[in-house]
Amino acid sequence: MGLLEVAAQVGGGVLVLFVVGFAVVVGPSRMRTPADAVRSNLRTVAPVLGVLLVVLAANGVVRDVGLELSWLIGINITGYIHAVEGEFVAFLQSLSTPALTAYFGFVYVFGYVFVLTFPLAAYLLHDDPSSLYELVVAYIVNYGVGLVCYVVFIAYGPRNFMPELVESLLYTTWPEAQLLTTEVNTNTNVFPSLHTSLSVTVAILAYRFRRVYPRWFPISGALALSISVSTMYLGIHWATDVVAGVGLAVLSVSVARWTTEAPNPDGRRHPRTYLFGDGWADGVRRWWRER
Repeated sequence: MGLLEVAAQVGGGVLVLFVVGFAVVVGPSRMRTPADAVRSNLRTVAPVLGVLLVVLAANGVVRDVGLELSWLIGINITGYIHAVEGEFVAFLQSLSTPALTAYFGFVYVFGYVFVLTFPLAAYLLHDDPSSLYELVVAYIVNYGVGLVCYVVFIAYGPRNFMPELVESLLYTTWPEAQLLTTEVNTNTNVFPSLHTSLSVTVAILAYRFRRVYPRWFPISGALALSISVSTMYLGIHWATDVVAGVGLAVLSVSVARWTTEAPNPDGRRHPRTYLFGDGWADGVRRWWRER
């Protein structure tokens, strides 16, 4: 099985999750959102979507050349992480069962892609673009900080650092998955865990905007917890990476929240378009006067 077949398999699985998510979380009434409202939301978030695409492209470039740069200017912190937490990941794997391995392998790949992409589509259908705007800004911060950390910090995951104790459970049960994961990451980019930071970011924003989709918070929260545990259970990340990922998620949501204005008289929150859109200079002067 090649890369395209694996990608198609993941895409098909995520598509099924989307169908279930729209039925359970969004509902038929929201799915009938007028096209004008969707286009308006897209126009509002277009500037930050552009920034996100640039950051993702930069991540792709750094993934190709960043390893050499890391070895020139980076700090190898793998030994320090191991000294702090010892063999915790090995202990976690000692509790493994075939059922747990299948579950955590599923959420690490399929659940992660779903939890990242589904809220983008769901929030796009809401009449207030603030939830979508904050989600995209939070993604930018996650990937941006992660990019810097992956250059500054060299860290091998437990499966690479102590292979005699920690098994690559994902690859032993589904070897083809390695074709996909090697396309988006390298084995020295584990601190912090972006799987954790991005999924926890989604869960925090799901709680923050729980009135938009009340059912999304418990679902995203369960997925975020499962994905975070899966990164350790499968031997990919240390607990330290997960803790750092949670901290990055909190930082990302805080920055995203700052980029929205105080509520208007109508009770709705609107993006600070002067940060990423038209009227930037006037917006900065307005911001300075308000402070």
